Amino acid sequence: MKVNGTHYRTIWPDKKNPQTIHIIDQRQLPHRFVIEDLTCLDDFVAAIRDMHVRGAGLIGATAGFGVYSAALEAPRDDFDAFMQKAARKLLATRPTAKNLVWAVNRQLAAMAEGLPAAKTERAFATACRIADEDAGFCRLIGQHGKALVAEISRKKQGKTVNILTHCNAGWLAFVDYGSATAPIYAAHHEGIGVHVWVDETRPWNQGAKLTAWELGMEGVPHTLITDNAGGHLMQHGLVDLVIVGTDRTTRTGDVANKIGTYLKALAAKDCGIPFYVALPSSTFDWDLRSGLTEIPIEERSPDEVKYVSGQNSKGLTEAVLIGPVDTPAANFAFDVTPARLVTGLITERGIVPPEEEAILRLYPEHR
Repeated sequence: MKVNGTHYRTIWPDKKNPQTIHIIDQRQLPHRFVIEDLTCLDDFVAAIRDMHVRGAGLIGATAGFGVYSAALEAPRDDFDAFMQKAARKLLATRPTAKNLVWAVNRQLAAMAEGLPAAKTERAFATACRIADEDAGFCRLIGQHGKALVAEISRKKQGKTVNILTHCNAGWLAFVDYGSATAPIYAAHHEGIGVHVWVDETRPWNQGAKLTAWELGMEGVPHTLITDNAGGHLMQHGLVDLVIVGTDRTTRTGDVANKIGTYLKALAAKDCGIPFYVALPSSTFDWDLRSGLTEIPIEERSPDEVKYVSGQNSKGLTEAVLIGPVDTPAANFAFDVTPARLVTGLITERGIVPPEEEAILRLYPEHR
C-alpha cells in the first residue's frame, strides 16, 4: 500500500545488503513514519515482543527473517544447536499468533539438511517466500471479500457501504494489503462507495493510530469511534458489515482476535449484521478444535492499560497515567469468538462457513 504516494511493504530486505531487514516501526505511527533496521536475532525478538511490528501475518514474516538473521550469526561448528535456541527465543515473543509458530517451523524444515552456508541461503529464500505469499494471499482475500461489499452496494442501490472493523488487520498487520482491510481497499479502488467505522481498540489503540492512518493514506472515508460505540451504531442501522482479522483460528472456525472482538460479534448477531473474519491459511491452527479451551491468550503488561501514549501540544510523544497509580490492572490481549457467531471466513481460496467440514473441503490437505 502507499505512504504519501509511495508504495511500501511492511518488511523488506535492503536491496544492497540483504543482511539488513527494514521494517516500519509501528510504535511511532501515526505521528512519525520511521523505518527501522533489524540486523541481528535480538533485534527481531525485540521488534516482535515490543510491538515494533504486530499483526498475524507480519509477525510471521518478521519471524521468518529473524530465523535467517540468526543463521547469519550462528557459529559454523555449532550451527544446529544455535538455531534451535534462536527458534525458542522467537517463539517466546508472542504466544497467541499462529503465524509465528508456522513461520519458524517452516524455516526449520527448510534448513533441516545441508551445510551451514546452504542452510543460510535457504533461510533467506524461505523468508522471502513467506513474505511474498503473505502479500499474495491478502490480495486474493481482497478479491474474494470485495464481492461481499459489492453485493451490499447493489442492494443499497449504490449507496455507501458502512463497514465496522476492530483493531488493525490492515496492511500494517501483514506484508501488504491486509486481511480485514483487503476487501475494503479492493472495493474502494473499483469505485464502490465504502465508509469504515474504526474502533480505537484499547489499550494499544491500533485502530486509532494505525487503521485510521492507513485508510487516510489510501483515501478511504472513515470515522474513528470509541470501542464501545459499535453496538450503538449497529442498533441504529449504521453498520452494513463487520470484517475483522484473526491471530489464530481453529479447524472448527473459532477465532482468536484482539480483545473486544467477541463483543462486536455478539452485537452483530443480535442486530442481524453479517460478521466476517478475514485470514490467510497460515493463521489456521489445524491441531486445535476448541478456541475457548485450547488457544493460548497472551497477557501483557498492566502498564499498557494504565498509561496512554500520544502526541502533546508541543509535538512530543509522551505517556500519561489515566488511573490511580496503585490500582491493579489486567491486560488480556485477545479473546475468542466462537464459530457460531461468525458468518463466514474470507480466505485466499474463497469464502467458507466457519464449519470444520466446509473448511476442510477448501483445504483438503489438512484432513
